[in-house]
Amino acid sequence: MMKSRSVSASRKTPNTFAERLFAPLPGRYNRLAALLSFGQDHLWRSTMVDQVAASHPNLVLDVACGPCAVTKRLAKKTSAHVVGLDLSPEMLHEGQSNIQRAGLEERVSLVLGRGEQLPFADASFDALTFTYLLRYVADPQATLIELARVVKPGGRVASLEFAVPEKRGWRWSWWLYTRLVLPVAGYATGGRAWWDVGRFLGPSISAHYKKYSLAWTIDAWRNAGIEHVEYRTMSLGGGVVIWGYRTT
Repeated sequence: MMKSRSVSASRKTPNTFAERLFAPLPGRYNRLAALLSFGQDHLWRSTMVDQVAASHPNLVLDVACGPCAVTKRLAKKTSAHVVGLDLSPEMLHEGQSNIQRAGLEERVSLVLGRGEQLPFADASFDALTFTYLLRYVADPQATLIELARVVKPGGRVASLEFAVPEKRGWRWSWWLYTRLVLPVAGYATGGRAWWDVGRFLGPSISAHYKKYSLAWTIDAWRNAGIEHVEYRTMSLGGGVVIWGYRTT
């Protein structure tokens, strides 16, 4: 099995914006996720990982792994070897440090690459997770097809994404928070880099769901060859975990 390392892979636009936006933040990325989710991201990640851990996989791919919060959780909750993939060298460098501090070097490999063009053969993995990915790709449907491609028949696929609350009252509160409070709080806690990300995230989430609704996304999973697709909205609709099985 691969030892823990970073391997170069082809990286092309339209990921360049996301890579540049988050490049200054690897050491603080998890704090930003906690801030945006009111501290609920820990619960969201656990819910996603539990869907994969229940299948007792031997080899798991964690796409858009960032600084490896989910990667670590997968390694701790299963006996699998976990491959973390991200397009950001800075994120992978921070992730490598986090993996080493957790003593998981023998259980985790890190690979530089894009979710839209995975450097793996068909049916390579027993399970796959991806986190906050679909807002940063040009074609979510094609990306889902590519993600499903590398999962073995019957293998589990699970994802975590931010969401827009459906209930009007909560949606209005969420809008005010993401447009006004989040950028200011980001600047106060992390400076200009967090201000930029704080201003970007709320409109980015709204624009994505305006174009690709949750219903569309569930259909896109099925069209990618993933069956028995289920989902759970969490924290008053601020997050959504989706999971299913690769078609046999």
